[in-house]
Amino acid sequence: MSGVTLRLDGERWREHLRTVAGAAPGIVPVIKGNGYGFGLRRLAEESAILGADTVGVGLPSEVAVVREAFPGDVVILNPWDSSSQLARELTEEPSVISTVSRLEDLKLLAARGDRPRVLVEVLTSMQRHGISQNDLGRAADLLPGVRFEGWTIHLPLHVDGRYAEAERLARAALGVAPGSLWFSHLPSEETVGLARQLGGADGDPVPVRQRVGTRLWLGDKTSRTTTATVLDVHEIKRGERAGYRQRVCPADGWIVVVAGGTSHGIGMEAPTSAKTVRHRAIAFATGSLAAAGLALSPYTINGKKRWFLEPPHMQSSQVFLPAKEKPPRIGQEIPVELRLTTATVDCVAWT
Repeated sequence: MSGVTLRLDGERWREHLRTVAGAAPGIVPVIKGNGYGFGLRRLAEESAILGADTVGVGLPSEVAVVREAFPGDVVILNPWDSSSQLARELTEEPSVISTVSRLEDLKLLAARGDRPRVLVEVLTSMQRHGISQNDLGRAADLLPGVRFEGWTIHLPLHVDGRYAEAERLARAALGVAPGSLWFSHLPSEETVGLARQLGGADGDPVPVRQRVGTRLWLGDKTSRTTTATVLDVHEIKRGERAGYRQRVCPADGWIVVVAGGTSHGIGMEAPTSAKTVRHRAIAFATGSLAAAGLALSPYTINGKKRWFLEPPHMQSSQVFLPAKEKPPRIGQEIPVELRLTTATVDCVAWT
């Protein structure tokens, strides 16, 4: 099959999944968006194999696909939206847990009388969703009106001060009402340590659950490769034009037409953080080249990344190869670097 292919060493990948799941207390595999490049249904099946009792999705619209392959509970991670009919309907499902991030929404659900299953989100330094620490006390009188599943705390990736923030917010939440603590982006050993630290006088740790996505599904980079099929190869001379935009070719060489375009997420990868001076310099240089109409592609030919001739098309891309290089043959698979959280592959091949 020609196209963009994700090749997976299934045995190695599943060993990694078991290792992560074994270390994560009360693991809740996160399945959302594009399914981390594997697809929602595939990850739902793998979560069932792992023995998870609960998985997390991002949106209400993702619940149906996941429940086809996963028999346990499904928690919707994005905040419950009272204006969404589907979100309202799903609160009536006994196997669905909604995340509530606003006091007014918690009040609406508590007033219904049917006690829907609810996780209450605490606002962290991410400043994204959640009830602020100062307002948590106002939730206390509303919790009897819902089936309270616990407090969810979504922490930033930044390591400095993360544990202290988790402890502070967890103590504040537990001071309002006892319940399980659901953490994101807190390492397993720190989660276990915090559970013990917050435990009661009887010595029992506080119940904790870890929501894990990227680290679970994409943590072992050695278990996978991504390739793209060479669709066509054309010789071109300096000064000749090519592509939709009729770009002038800068030198003699080859135009290699390869599978993969904007519909696969190529050329549309999410931005990465530039943490060091070197990273910022690279980002500045890359941006300057892009402004000049030049962009380095994610395709590797003969051991080197190659330049796009022009921006990627919908399902294919044109890259330039200098004349001194031996071009790949039509049908050959060449490496392509994909960010799987933004990519859609044509095929997942198990090895």
